[in-house]
Amino acid sequence: VQLQASGGGLVQAGGSLRLSCAASGRSVSSGPIAWFRQVPGKEREFVGGINTWSAGPVYTASVKGRFTISRDNAKNTVYLEMNGLKPEDTAVYYCATRINRIITSALNRADVYTYWGQGTLVTVSS
Repeated sequence: VQLQASGGGLVQAGGSLRLSCAASGRSVSSGPIAWFRQVPGKEREFVGGINTWSAGPVYTASVKGRFTISRDNAKNTVYLEMNGLKPEDTAVYYCATRINRIITSALNRADVYTYWGQGTLVTVSS
């Protein structure tokens, strides 16, 4: 399984970006698949993820209403649409997945994921 994250860049506060996570060796039609972010000196933070698409994505409180996770099965790609970006959203963003299903309450734990993308840097200027 390989994940390729892309789409990061520099954006002004209030702007938008869409991150992509292209998967190979695993279909994105089922979860769990999650996005995390990390700033230097801090632990990797859960942004949002899905356990089953039928149940819908879950998000951390700080991004709820601004970020949206979606997928394109034909491209085998998961997206993180980020709107209303704030300087505190500046981080390296990673997508992650595993093969076996987990309980939804464990979605936000970085240690449950086996496969990680290489990360893409998002910088939000004030």
